[in-house]
Amino acid sequence: MAPSHPGFIFATGIESSIPTIEGGRVRMDEMEKCGHYRHWRRDFDLVQEIGIRFLRYGPPLHTTLVGAGRYDWSFADETFPELRRRGLVAIVDLCHFGLPDFLGDFQNPDFPALFADYARAFALRYPWIQLYTPVNEMSICALFSSLYGWWNEQQRSDRAFVTALKHLVKANLLAMRAILEIRPDALFIQSESTEYFHATTPEAIGPAEMMKARRFLSLDLNYGRRVDSTMYEYLMDNGMQREEYHFFLDNNLKHRCIMGNDYYQTNEHLVEASGETTESGEIFGYAVITHQYYNRYLLPVMHTETNLCQGPMGDEAVKWLRKEWANVLRVRNNGVPLVGFTWYSLTDQVDWDTALRENKGTVNALGLADLDRNIRPVGHAYRDLIRDWTEVLPTQSMCLQVPLALDKDYPDYSAPIPPWRSDAGDASGATRNIE
Repeated sequence: MAPSHPGFIFATGIESSIPTIEGGRVRMDEMEKCGHYRHWRRDFDLVQEIGIRFLRYGPPLHTTLVGAGRYDWSFADETFPELRRRGLVAIVDLCHFGLPDFLGDFQNPDFPALFADYARAFALRYPWIQLYTPVNEMSICALFSSLYGWWNEQQRSDRAFVTALKHLVKANLLAMRAILEIRPDALFIQSESTEYFHATTPEAIGPAEMMKARRFLSLDLNYGRRVDSTMYEYLMDNGMQREEYHFFLDNNLKHRCIMGNDYYQTNEHLVEASGETTESGEIFGYAVITHQYYNRYLLPVMHTETNLCQGPMGDEAVKWLRKEWANVLRVRNNGVPLVGFTWYSLTDQVDWDTALRENKGTVNALGLADLDRNIRPVGHAYRDLIRDWTEVLPTQSMCLQVPLALDKDYPDYSAPIPPWRSDAGDASGATRNIE
């Protein structure tokens, strides 16, 4: 039996990416592709069957935020109270790689303030929620959308990248402040990709060093850390204004944060002298790279994403789970306050073999369960891992306890969601519902 106040966060997530491709004409909605809208009750059953207490989960932004100050809570009003009833704790993911059509893309300067209004409205409507990831993988979102040209604005320039990044991080910071107005004890778990770039030749050292510095930009800005001189020049040369830079220095909420590190086999890269990169596979691994990030920010850490395809032998994912778990234990035993681990996602995903660049409907066997909702071998292995380690970890190595007020213990647990009226709430329309 898991303790009522867990000392370690074992989590999974519902894949909720929503980028657009093909010039905005195609929405890659993973919750639709993976069947969650149809099978959400069964998905919640699976979470409980595997023994997981924490679920990275969020309402689909593109259908919930339907206009400035206008929200459609219909799907969220079904799912979030049900999570609470079951005693499952949501880590709420509010923006996952895409925006509603009316906002366009991440070049839009209106995005941060409107997103903060949305975050405030969510916190008002579901006040028992304490854990949030306001904007998922800010760095990856900016890279794929505005430097690689794959998603959303599909641009390929350093100026577009800096613009997207500053809007994403500002949105994250404003959303955190808005949520704290409603829930002063809210905690924020940043989910950010942990990267490393290996130079293939001496001539490649320069480009590799530039990329290694750029990988920290989103968290530097989010945590109010002064960037190094090379990155300062890079930001200024590509459109960031001094007052914008000082906004990030002056508005960080680092003391409310847990640094979420995502690590996959694709997170390490080989860099050529030309600046071209290819995947290197695992060279350093999660533990080595996580220490680099921890030493930079000195925050509690959570391993917020990993997975591997089950593969032809049927045990590849199980072996990767064991390897990542060994890395988690190594990081903790080295003195880092690592407070959680996540296999992402609950079910298989669709079209991530092309990073959602092609709408082919290819199923990727990455989940704890397949799309027929049958638990995969890695799901059974994760269940056993949780069972064996849940009560041991709080007494081992690092004794940090995340100050959680579990959702089921929030005041007025039995009360229904209040029937918000369109004329109720603050001047921003935070409690407004659409017809």
